[in-house]
Amino acid sequence: MARYIGSVCRLCRREGEKLYLKAERCDTPKCAIDRRSYAPGQHGQGRTKFSEYGVQLREKQKVRRLYGVLENQFRTYFKKADQKKGVTGENLLQNLEMRMDNVIYRMGLAGSRNAARQLVRHRFFTVNGKKVNVPSYAVRKGDVIGLVASKKDKLPIKTGLEAMKGKTLPNWVTFDFDKNEGTVLELSSREDITLPINEQLIVELYSR
Repeated sequence: MARYIGSVCRLCRREGEKLYLKAERCDTPKCAIDRRSYAPGQHGQGRTKFSEYGVQLREKQKVRRLYGVLENQFRTYFKKADQKKGVTGENLLQNLEMRMDNVIYRMGLAGSRNAARQLVRHRFFTVNGKKVNVPSYAVRKGDVIGLVASKKDKLPIKTGLEAMKGKTLPNWVTFDFDKNEGTVLELSSREDITLPINEQLIVELYSR
C-alpha cells in the first residue's frame, strides 16, 4: 500500500499553517511552523505570491495532506462528492470526515490522524462488532465503534482514553467510557470543521 513516509513537519511548512499531523507536538515550541515559518527547500524563503491556479492547488494539497489521502484517492472522493446531491465542496469534506481513521481521531482515541490510521491498521477497533483494518472505511450514521477486548490495555489506547477525559467531542459522535465504544450520531457537517478550509477553491481547481 502506497503511503507518504517523509517528514510530516515539511508538509505543514509547505502549506504555511499547522495541520496538526504530530499530535501534541504541534502545540509546543518544537513545532516546525513556529521555528521556521517558511516553505522547506532551497527556495523556501523566495517567492510567496501564487497565481489563481497556485492558490487552488495549495488548498487542495492542504486538505489532502490534512486527511492523509493520496492524489488518486482524493480525486475519487471528489468524483463521488460531485455525483451526490448537495454542494460538492461540502460533500467532499463530509466524505473525508467519515473515514474510519478520522472518526477515531475525532473521538479523541488518537492524538492525530496518522496515529489513528496506524491503530486501525493494527485491528484495534470494530464497527458494529466486526473488526475493521481499513483506514478509509466509510463510517455511517448509527455505526458503533468499539475497542477490541485484547487491545484495551495497550499503551496507545490507555493514553488516548486518559486524554479524552474532559475533552468536548464533536456533536456528531459520542463515547461511552463504561462500554469502551463510541457511536456516530449523525454525518459530519461543514460547521464541524474548524480549520480554515476553502473547499470552493478545490471545486474550481477540478472544474478547469
